[in-house]
Amino acid sequence: MAPRLPLNQILHGDCAELLARLPTNSIDLIFADPPYNLQLQNELRRPNNTRVRGVQETWDHFDDFKAYDDFTRAWLAACRRVLKSSGTLWVMGSYHNIHRIGAILQDLNYWLLNSVVWVKSNPTPNFRGVRFTNAHETLLWAQKQKGAPYTFNHHAMKALNEGLQMRSDWLLPVSSGAERLRTPNGSAAHPTQKPEALLYRVLLASSLPGDVVLDPFFGAGTTGAVAKRLHRHWIGIEKEKAYIKIARQRIDQIDPVAYEQELFDPHEPRREARIPFGSLLEAGLLEPGQRLYLGERSRLSARILADGSLKVNGLRGSIHQVAKQLLAAPANGWQHWYYLDPETGTRRPIDALRQILREGTEA
Repeated sequence: MAPRLPLNQILHGDCAELLARLPTNSIDLIFADPPYNLQLQNELRRPNNTRVRGVQETWDHFDDFKAYDDFTRAWLAACRRVLKSSGTLWVMGSYHNIHRIGAILQDLNYWLLNSVVWVKSNPTPNFRGVRFTNAHETLLWAQKQKGAPYTFNHHAMKALNEGLQMRSDWLLPVSSGAERLRTPNGSAAHPTQKPEALLYRVLLASSLPGDVVLDPFFGAGTTGAVAKRLHRHWIGIEKEKAYIKIARQRIDQIDPVAYEQELFDPHEPRREARIPFGSLLEAGLLEPGQRLYLGERSRLSARILADGSLKVNGLRGSIHQVAKQLLAAPANGWQHWYYLDPETGTRRPIDALRQILREGTEA
C-alpha cells in the first residue's frame, strides 16, 4: 500500500530524506525558498552604527559552490519525483544562488515556464554605497514535464491586476509590521520570512482549491498560512524545531472563510466545456431568422441562419468571422453579439445562453 500524504502537517527533518518517503507523482505544486548561500564575510552596519541582522544561521552556510550544488541537486531531484506530471515548481533566490539553481533545474529536465522578478517596494538600502541597492529577488517557475498540461489561472491573475494581464515583475513589499513574526524579545523570528502577498499570488496563479502544495523549506510557514486561507492542502518540511513551533502557532490561529466554489474556484473559460453556437439553436434558446446585435447599443445586426451562421450585408459566416469583418479586428463572437430578451425587452449577451447550456451539462 502506498504511503498516505501527511496533509496539513509540518515534517521535521532534512527535505531530501523526507521527500523520499512521500508517494511518487502525488504533489500538485511545490514552492521552495531554499538557503541562498549568501557567503557573508563581514558584519554590516547602518550609518548610525547599529548592526544589520542579515542571515547568520548555519543552515545558510556551505563549504563551497560544489557543496551547495550537490545540496540543490538532491532536493530538486527529490521534488521532481513527488511532483505529478501536471505539477509545477516555484523556486526563488537572489543573485547569489538563482543562476546555479536555474542550471540544475534544466539539468534535471524541468522545463522553465517563467522567470518572475519580485521587486521590493521597501528594500534594505546598500549602507556602504559600494553597489546598487539589492531591490529584487527572482522566482523561477518550471513544470515537471515539458508540454504536459499544467495549472495557470490566467483570468484570475488578470482580475487580480484590475483586468490587465499579469506581468512577470511583481511590485510587493517585504514582510514588515504586524505580519512579521517576532520572538519575545522583539527580534525577527525568521530572517527570511516572505510576504503573504507573494505566496497569495503564486498559489492563486498555479493551483486550485483542494490541490496539495508542498514547501520543502517551510520556515515561518507563509506557504501553509496562505494555502489554508485559499483552501489548498499543504505539507511543510523544516529542519529547525524553533521555526516549526512558530509556523504551527501561526497556521493554527488562521480561521479561513468557509469554502464556497464561487468564492475560491478560478473562472477560466479555457477549462470550460466547449459549446458550439449551433447548440443554442438545437436547444431552442435561439431561432433561425432571429436577429443578433453587435453590441449592447449598436444598430448593426445580423440574422441567424438555420445552420448557426450569421448573415448581414452580403457577409455570411460564423459569429466570430462576421464580427471580425464588421469590426475590422480580431473578435470573439461570444463577447460581441447580443440577443433581444423577449421578457425584458433588453439586449443580453449570447454568452449568457452558453452558460445555461454549460450548467445543464454539469448538472
